[in-house]
Amino acid sequence: GVLRSKGFCWLASRHDDANLWSQAGCSITLSPEGNWWAAVPQDDWPDDEADREEVLRDFIAPYGDRRQEMVFIGIDMDQAVIESALLGCLLTDEEMALGPDGWAALEDPFPVPPPYDDQSADEFIGSGVS
Repeated sequence: GVLRSKGFCWLASRHDDANLWSQAGCSITLSPEGNWWAAVPQDDWPDDEADREEVLRDFIAPYGDRRQEMVFIGIDMDQAVIESALLGCLLTDEEMALGPDGWAALEDPFPVPPPYDDQSADEFIGSGVS
């Protein structure tokens, strides 16, 4: 089975927020990691051209760098079962057609994090979602 998984998640109900998924054994956390670059005004992007190119490397229209990017480590993992579970988490074609405004109205089962620059963000990140 899966021993460890980690990666970035794009939640439809939190269109601009990058989230980090981390699982080890039965411990699972989902924590805010700031905004996707696509949600950040370009004036606030890095000034260095090489750094800007790195930001753009992951951009795919029309959603920029928003993505699901996860790694699974384990023994005798059933890839088909894992893929099926992950595909079940994705929006349906009908939900996808709603766009960002419609997605914001979708039920969000996760706790609302404090503002990212707030001191309590560290406490929220440390607590994770179990």
